[in-house]
Amino acid sequence: MACVIPLIVVSVIIFRQAAVELESSSEEFAALYTSQIRISLNKFIKEYDQITKSVLVDNEMIYKLGEERKMSIDELVLQRVTVQKLLMRVALLEPEISSLMLISRDNSVYQYTNTTSRVNETTLLSQEWFKRIRSSDDTFFITGLHDRMYYDDKGEGAVVTVGRVLLNADGAYAGVLLIDLDPFMLLQLDNDFVLARDKYGISVVISNHLGEIVYHSEAASGRMTWTQLLESGRDYTKDAGSPERIILSEQTQAGELFIRTEIPRSKLLLRISKIQAVTVVVILVSGLIVTLISMALSYQITKPIKALRKSMRKAEDGQYVPIPDHPSNDEIGGLVQSYNKMIVTIRTLIEDVYIAEIKQRKAKLLALQNQINPHMLYNTLESIRMKALAKEDEEVADMIKILARMFRLVLGKEGRQHLVKHEVQYTVNYLQLQNIRFDHRFRLHIRLPEEIQQCSIIPLVLQPIVENSINHGFQGYSRPMNITIEGMYTEDGGIVIRITDDGIGMPPARQAELYSLLKDAETDKYRLEQTDELAENGLGLKNIAERIKLHYGNQYYLSFSSAYGIGTTVEIYIPST
Repeated sequence: MACVIPLIVVSVIIFRQAAVELESSSEEFAALYTSQIRISLNKFIKEYDQITKSVLVDNEMIYKLGEERKMSIDELVLQRVTVQKLLMRVALLEPEISSLMLISRDNSVYQYTNTTSRVNETTLLSQEWFKRIRSSDDTFFITGLHDRMYYDDKGEGAVVTVGRVLLNADGAYAGVLLIDLDPFMLLQLDNDFVLARDKYGISVVISNHLGEIVYHSEAASGRMTWTQLLESGRDYTKDAGSPERIILSEQTQAGELFIRTEIPRSKLLLRISKIQAVTVVVILVSGLIVTLISMALSYQITKPIKALRKSMRKAEDGQYVPIPDHPSNDEIGGLVQSYNKMIVTIRTLIEDVYIAEIKQRKAKLLALQNQINPHMLYNTLESIRMKALAKEDEEVADMIKILARMFRLVLGKEGRQHLVKHEVQYTVNYLQLQNIRFDHRFRLHIRLPEEIQQCSIIPLVLQPIVENSINHGFQGYSRPMNITIEGMYTEDGGIVIRITDDGIGMPPARQAELYSLLKDAETDKYRLEQTDELAENGLGLKNIAERIKLHYGNQYYLSFSSAYGIGTTVEIYIPST
């Protein structure tokens, strides 16, 4: 976003500036174009003003205009020949002049044309534009576009009439000279200007001081016919103030003609839209490139951070795994390398402590086993049992027999798999000893399916729990105490073994203390030295919880619940292996 937003802002500024510059350039070109038209029209008016004035040189001929009825046949013929020569001389001054007419004050029409089509005098004299000229005070005039219906061929199209009102020596009206021109002849622009006009969609409207259209570029370029222009009835000379067009106005030197240049904003917007499209494409492509680069850079940054976070979570669960080598030499790479060194160091220290503790415990166990030879112990206990039988003390003999079994279970498991059923047997033997001691006040109920009894388990798990039930839950000889060991499979394939007694239970303070001890089991599982609590209470529930997490993992546990005066329940969750 830090890259794309400035890119968009800069692109928008550039686009708007380009649009303003394009519009300004178009206006400058239109002004230049209009100026060129004005120069061309000034030249045209000057030339035709001189051409029409050339008629005034022959004052005698002008004086005789309108006197045809008083002339003899010879004088009339001579007059017509003189006028024809005059008109021919005027026509030769400009190649575009093809039709001239001189109309006297009594409406006698003299005409000259280099075409086959002649003027119908009656129709010409009835034209509104002609009537307006006769009543006008202007001597030199340029009419608006009008149709050529007064010609005999009555062909389609329109003409512009340039002419002069002729006055005799005393200033009286003598007649009028008319020159019909093709509207194309008004503007003689070079090809470059025409191409530029079409490129920008510039339209030019030329009108006279009466507001009549003299020339329109749309008709001149063929986009519409002169007839359509005349029939449209639209006033092209008025400025409607539309924001859709840029309008420039000029006039000729003497104000005979007015020039109106229009540039459609739609044409400009079309060109601006192309700039806009290019700008949008550039923004999108640049944004895509920036996004891809940003994603690549972000991935390079976040990948090691995510790996670091994942490794930290594993470390929280006791799995000290280094992050795979990060090849970069930046700050992230340095952080990952330092973290890997720290993890390796921590794992080494933990492994050293854990291995040292295991070796220490194995050494103690080995020393104990070496000090107590199983065969010598069995033989000794058997000898004591025989002497007790010889003295008829069967109770002592049974106790020694049970104790021998327990030693056999504890000391004879080396190198063999320890099963749940072995734990049950050991617990049964222990409870038999306690029943001899407490006058058979304890009843043990085993509800373990055979398949669960064949599962592996760490040693000395059930007996310490039963021992705690007796030590803390036995209420005395007033009533017997029931202890139940039951097991079941969980949905995820684990095993839950539940030991329940109906003893006195634990008061809330003792429960809180035991909850705290079990909560610390995970953090204390790597401690070298045993706590005072373990020394006082044997293996204890905390020791069992620590060993379960050490052997099986953090997802396995020991938990308990107790109700004072009702009893206590301890649950062990282990995998089914």
